[in-house]
Amino acid sequence: MLSEKQKNEVLKLISYKQEGAYWDFKKQWYEDGKQADLLHDIICMANNLENRDAYIIIGIDEEKDYCVNDLTNSADRKTTQMLVDFLRNKKFMGGIKPHVMVEPLQLENGVIDVIIVKNGYYTPYVLEENYRSVNANNIYTRIMDSNTPKNKTAEISHIEYLWKKRFRLLDTSLERAFFYLKSKEDWLDVEDNSSMIRKYYKYAPEYIIEHCECDDRDGYEYYLFSQMDSRPHWHNIYIRYHQTTLFSTIGIALDGGRYFTNVPWTGFLFEGLNEKNISFKFMVNDTKEMILHEFLCDNESHEALSARGKFEECILIFFSEEEKEDFKKYAADKWIERQKYLEDEQLPYMKLPKSYRQDAFKEEYENAIVLRKMLKEYRKCKNRDFENIS
Repeated sequence: MLSEKQKNEVLKLISYKQEGAYWDFKKQWYEDGKQADLLHDIICMANNLENRDAYIIIGIDEEKDYCVNDLTNSADRKTTQMLVDFLRNKKFMGGIKPHVMVEPLQLENGVIDVIIVKNGYYTPYVLEENYRSVNANNIYTRIMDSNTPKNKTAEISHIEYLWKKRFRLLDTSLERAFFYLKSKEDWLDVEDNSSMIRKYYKYAPEYIIEHCECDDRDGYEYYLFSQMDSRPHWHNIYIRYHQTTLFSTIGIALDGGRYFTNVPWTGFLFEGLNEKNISFKFMVNDTKEMILHEFLCDNESHEALSARGKFEECILIFFSEEEKEDFKKYAADKWIERQKYLEDEQLPYMKLPKSYRQDAFKEEYENAIVLRKMLKEYRKCKNRDFENIS
């Protein structure tokens, strides 16, 4: 399903009443004799120069002031799986194909379909074997509202741009650092007498990640009590390029140091100022924080993996920022039922210094349990909704 953000973006593009560098309009789906046009359009959009997702919006009649051409009864409509199967049979260089999805969108005057061509780094997408009139080895892209003609190839400056994108030469130093962190096996220890734990990226040793104990922090967080050893051990984490700090955050050594990770973000369930607002700890997939979380885990240690599992049972991990915001609405509506989610739940023993309010940590831990259960429930509901639409 299209997210609210995507829906609003598609509606905004339709309102422009013109095509652009990453969107195209079609009155109807491609007929059997137009499959080469479909492939060509997908490749051009995958190689767009805007470095973003692209849209082929089907069901918009340009000749009638961009009004909706209802696709409800169209025999040529395709699903995501049908498009994936269509691309699977085409021979792309390196076997790397564009990632596409088809999402229907119900508008006031009928249904349209949106082909989402996902942004990827493996540009340029190029055929290694002709498909009808789409030529092998030609590099196609899209400039303004026009695709590269099938019998031509893109200009050299545009081809250079697409190769630079593949090799991450268009990324900032910070973006490149986190791309390198995804290849954990390519980071090596720095051998020195420093108290810091330090690693460098072997193919670009100017990139360094390091962490050391934090001298000015000794407080507790509720998720510490999920561990056998709940004592806090805080660290400072730095990602550096040469001598420049690109990114810094707080780290925590859990279970007496058996597992080390970066701290999660803090979110709030209700919008606006609210004395009784409910806070929660979370991470979001594919973000810098989640990449770092994966990098820091010692996957060779059973103790570390066990401690990680207990830690992740106390926080929320979202698939996307959109899911987080949608879930917050769901949980806020259900919060009046909080107590039922705590039936038969037992909290861990919490040993705290006398200066701390144990009831506050207990409440936070209970809230984490409730929200984790609500998130599972929310995802089941979303899956049922998706199956009903399908």
